[in-house]
Formats: sequence, structure tokens, C-alpha cells
Amino acid sequence: MPSRYLNFRCSVPWLILLLQTLFLIHSFLGFPGAADIYSPSNFYPEFQDVNHMVLFGFGFFLMVLRRYGFSSTGFNFLLIVLGVQCSVLVEDLWVLLRVQQNEVGMRSLAKAVMSMTAVVISTGAVLGKANPVQLIVMTLVESIIFYMSRCINRTFLQVPEHLTLMHVHLFGAYFGLAASSRFPGPPPGLDKNRSTPKSDLFSMLGTVFVWVFWPSFNSILAGSKREAVLNTYLALAVSAVAAFMLSALTSKDGKFRMTHIHSAVLAGGVTISYTAHSIQHPWIAMILGLLGSVITILGSHCLQRCFNPALKLQDTSGVHFTFGLPAVLGAVAAVVLCVVQRGIETQWNNLSSLGYLIFVDLGAFCQTISTALITGWITGLILNIKLLKAVHVSKYFDDQFYWEFPHLSVGF
Repeated sequence: MPSRYLNFRCSVPWLILLLQTLFLIHSFLGFPGAADIYSPSNFYPEFQDVNHMVLFGFGFFLMVLRRYGFSSTGFNFLLIVLGVQCSVLVEDLWVLLRVQQNEVGMRSLAKAVMSMTAVVISTGAVLGKANPVQLIVMTLVESIIFYMSRCINRTFLQVPEHLTLMHVHLFGAYFGLAASSRFPGPPPGLDKNRSTPKSDLFSMLGTVFVWVFWPSFNSILAGSKREAVLNTYLALAVSAVAAFMLSALTSKDGKFRMTHIHSAVLAGGVTISYTAHSIQHPWIAMILGLLGSVITILGSHCLQRCFNPALKLQDTSGVHFTFGLPAVLGAVAAVVLCVVQRGIETQWNNLSSLGYLIFVDLGAFCQTISTALITGWITGLILNIKLLKAVHVSKYFDDQFYWEFPHLSVGF
């Protein structure tokens, strides 16, 4: 057996055991609110939707590489179940330090699962290049930093709780991109970072699951749940229709491209995440879904040909144009819609309050994206230290390096 396998045997199980022991001690000591954790709640149906979306949907969504299917789904599951416990631990520590009020039970668990979307998105940027130890460390670091970013937005900028969580797409995309920039690029001629019809089919299955459950994700913590569900569904529907239309228009032979459909059908859910609860006219949600699909497909052409090579970004799953750009568009749309709505209500007489609203929204956006880029870049440096046993570039995008799966040597 190669020595590299023994190295992972000596590191991954013990790291997982150490973390799980820490989480068990936290649960045993009973941090604030532990007595109320089993209090009755009507959150379970929506929580189950979000859980399906994050675990099953994103697990298959990441199956874009022809020889990395086991790792895509398996590591996704491991990172989420570890990250959820870490998020709950961090939140309880914040309650203990009296930084925030206590929220226990299903609501706290739902926020932790939603926070893991950032980790899943970031994993897509470094997919196939990071080993399990690096992914676990990245999950812990990102969970803590994203929670701190949310606290800054909530405490200093007075952003509502559910809106701080909607920055998860923005944070995850740019944290992952910054981290991926510190990984060596794959060698020329390496063809394992391609997809096959089978991997594209599984990935599309995950996309459909994410699409179906996205209205629950946007509405689970919102005050106006009916509006959030309706607006999210309309935006998703329009973005899906636009994805097929734009795919045929932008392809050389006029055929649909699975990569376009795979990414652009979700753009509407990301774009409307900030405003789904407040939009009062369905046509606005539909326009946002259309714009989200446009920026995703056109952005994929520009980024892959110009932007990524110039900045040496290796975005394995295309998280920049699937989640990053639609999140930026959604943040800009939130500022515009908020200003227009408040201006109409006050008949444009109270410009100082409008300026304050713009400052808060732009401040939250800039704080989130700058924190993601800076900490992601630093995390990328940490992940490539010798202690974490970075994978050689010749072993990128290969299940066989981690899993007992002999027929992969023949081809998948």
C-alpha cells in the first residue's frame, strides 16, 4: 500500500475523532439553552426540505468530474455533518459570551444547516484538489468566519437575521475562489477534470433537487413566508426557461449545453434570495430570475476565457458564475428595490434615510465579500502547508486516491 494512504489513515480518523469528542463535550456540558432543545416546533417540514437540498441536492450537484463521484458526494456529507455541529458550537459560545440572544432547537439547527451551503459552494471551487484533511480544516475555519461575518452585519449594521444568512452564496463563492487561487494548477494534458454523460446526469439530478427545495431555503427564516415561496419559485422558473433559451442561442451548433442548464437554472434562486420576502409584484421576481440566468451564462463565457486565466483561478465547478455573480446581482437589486420602495413611501422627501439604507446594504455586501476574499486567501495558504499533506497535482480529480474502488482504474 502506498505511503500516502497510510498518511491519511493516521490523520483523517484521528482528526474526526478529536472534533467529535469536542462536540460531545459541548453537548454534555449543556451550553445555554440546552434544556429547551427539545421544545415543540413546527419547523421540521421546512428544515427537512433544506436538509435534503444541502445534503442530497448539493452532494449530487458536485458530481461533475468523471472520476471524482465518490469523493464529491461522500466528502460533502462528511463536511456538512461536522460543520453543522461546529456551527451550533460557535453559536452557543456566542450566547455564552452574551454577544447574541439564545436560539435553540430546530431553528438553531436550521441556521447551522443553511450556513453549510457556504462550505459546499467553496468546496466546489477546490473540488478534486483538496484532500479530506484540508477540506475538514477549511470547513471549520469557514464556518467560524462566516458566523463572525454574520454577527458583524447583524450587530453593527443592524441587518435582519434571515438576511445575514442569505449572504451565504456570496461568501461561499468568493471564499472558495480565494482559497483555490493558492492551489497549484493541474498539469497540462490532465484529462481527469472532465465530465462524462453519466457524471453530468448525476449532477443534473442534484441540480433538480436543489431547484425543487430552494423556495424552502429562502423562506424558512423569513417573516413573509408566502411571498418568499411564491417569488422564489417564479424567479427559479423564469431562470430555468431562460437557461434553455440562452444555451441554444450561445452554442455554436444551436444545441443545449448541459453545463449551461446545470448552473443557470439555479441563478434565479440565488438572485432573489435577498428580496424574496419583500417583493410585492411577481413580475419583479420574474425579471430578477431572467437577469440571473443571463449573467450566469454570459459570465461563464467571459470568466472562463478571460478572468480566470488572468487571476490564475481554478474554479472546478464554476461556482463563480453559478453562485457568485447572481449573488452580486441580487445584492445590487436589493439596494435598488429598497431605495425605490422607501422613496415611494416617503415621496422622496427623506433622502437622509435613503442614504442610510444604501449605506447599510452596501456595507453588508462589501464587508461580506471582502471578508470572504481575505480570509479565503489566508485559508488557502494554510491548507497548503506540509502538515496537511497537500495532494500532488498528478493525483488531482481522482477517487482512487481516497476510496476502495478498483474499477476506477479502468475508467468511470
